[in-house]
Amino acid sequence: MRSFTCKDISPKELDAFSAQSPWGNFQQSSGMGRVREKNGIEVSCLGFYEGDTLVAATQLELHRGRLSTFAEVHNGPLVDLADTELAEFVFAELKARAKAAGAAQLEITPDNVYRYRASDGAPVAAGERAAGVPAWARAGADDAGVEELKHIGFEHDGFVLGYQAVPRWRYVKDLTGIADEKALLATYAKNTKRNVRIAQDNGVRVERIGREDLPTFHAICQLSCEKQGFENRPLSYFESLYDGLGDDAEFTIAYFDTQAHLKSWEDKRDAFQADIEHLEKSLETARTPEKVERKLNDIRKKHEASLKRIETARAYIEEGGDLIPAAAALFVWHPRECVYLFSGSDPKYAKFYASTAIQHRMMLECLGRGVEQYNFYGIDGVFDDPSDPGRGLLEFKQGFGGYVLEMMGSFTLPVKPLTYKAKQLAHKVLGR
Repeated sequence: MRSFTCKDISPKELDAFSAQSPWGNFQQSSGMGRVREKNGIEVSCLGFYEGDTLVAATQLELHRGRLSTFAEVHNGPLVDLADTELAEFVFAELKARAKAAGAAQLEITPDNVYRYRASDGAPVAAGERAAGVPAWARAGADDAGVEELKHIGFEHDGFVLGYQAVPRWRYVKDLTGIADEKALLATYAKNTKRNVRIAQDNGVRVERIGREDLPTFHAICQLSCEKQGFENRPLSYFESLYDGLGDDAEFTIAYFDTQAHLKSWEDKRDAFQADIEHLEKSLETARTPEKVERKLNDIRKKHEASLKRIETARAYIEEGGDLIPAAAALFVWHPRECVYLFSGSDPKYAKFYASTAIQHRMMLECLGRGVEQYNFYGIDGVFDDPSDPGRGLLEFKQGFGGYVLEMMGSFTLPVKPLTYKAKQLAHKVLGR
């Protein structure tokens, strides 16, 4: 029989294990521990050893309320559920820790994939691989992992659709083997490639921002929340992420450079004018003047359109200045992946595709760092309803080319069954 022990480990040791674990993620990091502690949550880092070897680890949270206490593990624990002997030891220790702290239940959201799916939501089948799906993606569902947790005593919250705080449905992109920007663009859908080019041609530039720019970031996110009917996070939440995660949190803003936009259209106007003068001169000696005339009419129309664009560009400058914040996004870095966590955009500048520019820039950053997974994070898991509220977000992410992770979902282990049932009843009566 194997022998395991559980010990408290340092946040640094947790980070090292998370970095190399197949289930490692930013939720299981010292940075998120600092964020949670700042919000009044008790956090401990636990290591599980077989002999002298660290074989599993987790960050355990304790949430104390006025009327109840519960324990929670976000995107963890970092343990191989297929190793049933180890998994049962880990959860027995977590249950004991939770009970000793007075928790009524232990809630977990394992960072384990239940099923791999293609970009369109179709399950990966044996012997088949759709575009964007890595060759190593497992066919079939991990029912054994779910059953193992049920065997241990967890209640499964179900294979739900929709958005959750820790997403059960995620859209990701495998960057393995993509060497440069040209190769990256080749993996995008036609419209997404075009939108990257439009953003570049119209003076959109993406910058990493400092803490002093978080109010601007927050204001841009508010615009999107109002449009989509979501509630924005308070500014203090983003400040706590900035402070707690440090360099692992990358806040970005895509600025619409109005002066660059104006110059690009002035250059086009001048080029059209030069073409007009050349064609008018050649018309005098042309053998087929009707062809020249058709070209001339076409260029004149483009020249006229450029004049209107110049007027609009000058209006942008007058209204918003030289640099206008058009979109914003927050990304969190982990050695295994880059996670797209929050975003917003100003609908007045939607036609310049600043949000697309941000995604493209961050994927290029992944290539530079050698990070092979780009995690677009949450989608709602609905693929066959064009009228679904999440359709636009899904199609935006699909445009970059990737695949879908359907995660196991959330589980609850009653630690004090009577107290837990009383809490459930109270929530039902109060409608919460």
